Amino acid sequence: MMASEGADTVILDTMGLEISSVTDSDGGKLPFEMGTAKEGMGAPLTITMGDKRQIVVAYKSGPDAAALQWLVPEQTAGGKHPYLLSQGQPTLNRTWIPTQDSPGIRQTWEAKITAPEPLTVVMSGLSGGEPASAAEGSRTFSFLMDKPVAPYLIAIAAGDIVFKELGPRSGVWTEPVMLDKAAAELADTEKMIDAAEELYGEYRWGRYDMIVLPPSFPYGGMENPVMTFLTPTFIAGDRSLTGLVAHELAHSWSGNLVTNANWSDSWLNEGTTSYFENRIIEKLYGTKRASQERALNFASMEDTIAEKGSDSAITALHLTGEEAGPDGGTSGVIYDKGASFLHTVESIVGREKFDIWLESWFDRHAFQPATSAMFLADMRKNLVKGDKELEAKLMLDEWVYKPGLPSNVLRPDPDAFAEVDKAATAYGASRTLDKAAWSEWTSAERLRLLSKLPTELPDEELAKLDGDLGLAASENNEILFAWLELTLQNRYEPAVPLTEKFLATVGRRKFVAPLFEALMEQGDWGKTIAKRIYAKTRDSYHAVTRAGVDRIVKAD
Repeated sequence: MMASEGADTVILDTMGLEISSVTDSDGGKLPFEMGTAKEGMGAPLTITMGDKRQIVVAYKSGPDAAALQWLVPEQTAGGKHPYLLSQGQPTLNRTWIPTQDSPGIRQTWEAKITAPEPLTVVMSGLSGGEPASAAEGSRTFSFLMDKPVAPYLIAIAAGDIVFKELGPRSGVWTEPVMLDKAAAELADTEKMIDAAEELYGEYRWGRYDMIVLPPSFPYGGMENPVMTFLTPTFIAGDRSLTGLVAHELAHSWSGNLVTNANWSDSWLNEGTTSYFENRIIEKLYGTKRASQERALNFASMEDTIAEKGSDSAITALHLTGEEAGPDGGTSGVIYDKGASFLHTVESIVGREKFDIWLESWFDRHAFQPATSAMFLADMRKNLVKGDKELEAKLMLDEWVYKPGLPSNVLRPDPDAFAEVDKAATAYGASRTLDKAAWSEWTSAERLRLLSKLPTELPDEELAKLDGDLGLAASENNEILFAWLELTLQNRYEPAVPLTEKFLATVGRRKFVAPLFEALMEQGDWGKTIAKRIYAKTRDSYHAVTRAGVDRIVKAD
């Protein structure tokens, strides 16, 4: 670890690490002190290094390192070998790496990882080539990230995994039994990279590989540079959920290239990326799919704002107070309000001018942290250019610093789901659906219909819906989740075994937490089921998912 000139001490973030020694590059011991641990933050490691400019920290991670999940063979698709995966965002990497664990920090890194055969290791850095043989049937893998990245973007996975090339600079890693299915779902990846470059400039990371992880991974995806981590729950067999891939790819510009300097401005990562994702989808799959996906996300955002209150601080883009911590942006508003902000600006200034400006923003701030104030200042200098009438139309400060939605918001195309909304209205009156129409609808259209169904339905109607539409047998996890949530809200007993199976095999927080919440809201009936299931499944979830569900189930 290298230190800057003039510094005689360095303070690193740690959580649960066992520090055995700190030395300089010649092996000389350096004094260090562990500070007082704080809940959720760990303890600072202060090292006195004098005029030394390279230090070595010898340590072990604790058995409960929150960033790391150790899976037994039964939790993998192959069922033969153990598996390790990490998830560092927002501040969990300090549980396995002593570092300055803040998004405003930029660092290069290299690593050598030794693992027993036949396990293969991948990391979020460029591979150093074929692994070297090590002692006692082990192999050593080497990796390098030569571009400065935020600490939360250091990631590792190890298991029985193999690789398949998708294009000249892209490929997928996963377990052998998953490889063909994953590769088929990701077949458009190289086209996505080309589309992203056409929009906002050169892809600067060399390769764009992905790893499809076991289903315990807590997120849909994680944009770790050169090695995006993906949940297998996006595999639907028809590439209808590959907006997730477009989102993680877009982070190669908005998030990895230009990173929010603090968690108060997480929207700079997620909102900009959500906008960029939609533009990639439009370029590859057309305006209809892009318009429908935007409309779904917009409706979800409006529901959240209505739930939280339009004057709630959590509905602002720049977060303040209690909402400004590392987990402040988990409501989802920063994704979709941020995207709506940029869609609105684009509609006012024109797409061509907006695209020129956004590409130049990425160029001017490449490999640097940024803040909301910097973003708005750059927009005013290089896009508004002193035009007072344009400034007034854009309402920039209201978008970023005020809660709720500004009056100039560009709403999605009202006709995006005209046919589906008509069918949903008809169902409300007749309780019948056109099965032939459903079979022709896109994934977004089916999700729209499920979101528009009456929230209170008797058992016989739920049974008929399932019989007509095959909802419980859907291979699309977004549709299956929406169906399960609806059934639990109606205490539909036939759906309980499927819910239990789903929660025992999927660890994605987006699905798991709402289903437990739906159960806990159903009085003694639901609470009994939730607690019984969670007693069996809790240990199989990553710490990120566990933390959220603990708050839901244990709050009773």
